[in-house]
Amino acid sequence: MQLAKEVKYLIHKEVLLEWRSKYTINGVLLYVVSTIFTCYLSFVSLGDKLTWNALFWIIMLFASINGVSKSFLQETKGQQLYSYILASPAAVLISKTVYNTLLMLVLTTIALGFYTLVFDSFTPPDMLLYYVAVVLGSMSFSTVFTMVSAIASKAGNGGMLMAILSFPIIIPVLILLIKLAKNAVDGLPWENSYDEIAMLLVVNVLMVATSLLLFPYLWRD
Repeated sequence: MQLAKEVKYLIHKEVLLEWRSKYTINGVLLYVVSTIFTCYLSFVSLGDKLTWNALFWIIMLFASINGVSKSFLQETKGQQLYSYILASPAAVLISKTVYNTLLMLVLTTIALGFYTLVFDSFTPPDMLLYYVAVVLGSMSFSTVFTMVSAIASKAGNGGMLMAILSFPIIIPVLILLIKLAKNAVDGLPWENSYDEIAMLLVVNVLMVATSLLLFPYLWRD
């Protein structure tokens, strides 16, 4: 019960801070919209849905790096000390992960809507399955980059460390997401996508479990 109260308070704090500054969401939205429009001008002649699908996930990967990676890296020592006194390490990690997941879900939903609007012939036959891939992608990017951001914030040169630590984890996740989304683009039955969905869920569960085990030791330093 105490953990749930702490998580709720910390999520509320994150939402208030973002609502006041609007730095992250505005910056990522500007990046997504401008990148999609640039890709449209550059690749509209391709007409290949599979290429556009891979392009969408590459755009969302870098958008998530811009949005989620700052969750710990942008905090000052004073803010970290305040959170350390206020709540348990588990509450801090869970609140960051939940908030980043919600943030990425909003951003990817807007990005998908704008993407299908610009690339009008891209609309997948099975939009529901594609949106399932979007939800799982938001969860996966958030869980991976939140933990990596926490590790990088405790070391110098956090940006470079984030790239090194996240690369071996995020590439398999990205491959699974592209395969799952490709099934939706090809209009295949849901049975063909159960393996990818299960693997993505397993990756998320393992990342959250590992983060909850390791983060308390990081948080003490």
